[in-house]
Amino acid sequence: MNDRYDIESLLCSELSKLKTPAFIVDENLLAENMHIMQHVKDATKCKILLALKGFSMFEVFPLLRKTLDGVCASSPHEARLGCEEFKKEVHAFAAAYSDEDFKQLLKYANYINFNSFTQLEKFKNHVKKYSKKISFGLRVNPEHSEAPVPLYDPCAKYSRFGIKAVDFKNADLTLIEGLHFHTLCEQDSPALERTLAAFEEKFAGFLNKMKWVNFGGGHHITRPGYDIDLLCKLIIDFKKKYKLEVYLEPGEAVALNAGFLAVRVLDIVHNEIQIVVLDASATAHMPDVLEMPYRPDIIDADMPNVKKYTYRLTGHSCLAGDVVGDYSFDEPLKAGDIIIFKDMAHYTMVKTNTFNGLALPSINVIKNKTKKIKTIKEFGYKDFKSRLS
Repeated sequence: MNDRYDIESLLCSELSKLKTPAFIVDENLLAENMHIMQHVKDATKCKILLALKGFSMFEVFPLLRKTLDGVCASSPHEARLGCEEFKKEVHAFAAAYSDEDFKQLLKYANYINFNSFTQLEKFKNHVKKYSKKISFGLRVNPEHSEAPVPLYDPCAKYSRFGIKAVDFKNADLTLIEGLHFHTLCEQDSPALERTLAAFEEKFAGFLNKMKWVNFGGGHHITRPGYDIDLLCKLIIDFKKKYKLEVYLEPGEAVALNAGFLAVRVLDIVHNEIQIVVLDASATAHMPDVLEMPYRPDIIDADMPNVKKYTYRLTGHSCLAGDVVGDYSFDEPLKAGDIIIFKDMAHYTMVKTNTFNGLALPSINVIKNKTKKIKTIKEFGYKDFKSRLS
C-alpha cells in the first residue's frame, strides 16, 4: 500500500457511501506524481505529455496541466478530448490514417507523426498547406527491443510500427521537423539508455534536419526506485549534443499508484478451493489483468497461503476465465465485504467494456483539498444500449 498519507483509513471511512464497483482516483497522489515530473522538467528543460491511451480522466486535467505540456493522442477522438479539455499541445500518432481521420486531426493536433513514407506521400498536400501551424514528424523503428512482453513490443519482428533506417535512403525530409520512437513498457531509464544508443546509431545523421525528438512512452518515472538521475542525464546530454527539443509521453507514470477499484463480494462458492465472485469483472473492468497478464495488489491482502484465509477472486461475467487471481486475508470473507484493488487508474477506465451487459464502474475522485470522495460519473443501461444497434 502507498503510505504517503493514510489513504486506507480514508477509503474505509468513505466507501460505505459508494455503489460498487467504483474507480477512485486520488488527486493527492496524482499531485505527488506531478511533483516528480516537474523535477524532471526543471532539471532537463524537456517537455512531458500525457499519453491519453493510458489515462484520459479529464476531471483531473486542470491538475495535470499545471505540470504537463500537453497530450499525445492515438485517434481523432483522443485528439479532440486533448484539445478541448487539456487545452495545451496535442501530438498525434497512429499506424495509419484514413482520409477522414486525418482531416479531423488537422483540426485538433499541433504535431502529427506519420508511420510510413507512403502515408506522408498520401497526405503531402495537406502537410504543405498546414506546415506553418502543425509540426509533422515520422515514427521510426530503432530495431531495438526492450519491452518484456511481446504483446507490447513495438520493435518486435514484423512490427507495423515505425520506419527503419534503411527506408530513409533518398527520402525527402523537407516537410518533416521531428522523429518519434517508442520501445519501452513499464521500464527504468537504463532501458532508455540502450534504446538511445540504437536510435543514434541508425538515425543520428538525420537529426541536423530536425527540431524535436519524441522519446515515446513506457518510462516508469514515478515508480519507487526508478533512476531519475540517469533519465535526466540522458535527456540533458542528448539536448546538448543535438540542440533539439525532447519530449516524453508517459501515460502510466502519470497515474501510477494514484487510483483504486472498490468492489464487493457477491458470493463465495467451493470447488476444491474457496472461490469469491465479485461485482466486478477482470475481462470487463480490468482487462489488462488478462491481457498482460498480471496480478493486481489488494489493500490488506497477500499472496495465497501467506495469511490465514486464501481465496480465488473471480468476476461475475459468463467468461470461464474471468479470474483475477489468488489472495490471502487475515479474516474470512463474506458476501457484502468490500475489497480494494490498488493501482487502478491507468489502462483501466480507458479499456473497460460492457461485455455481458455488465454495468461500468462509476468514476470518482478524492479531492486534494477536502480529502472527500466525489462521484464524477455513474453508468447505466443507456451507456450499454448506446454502443449497440
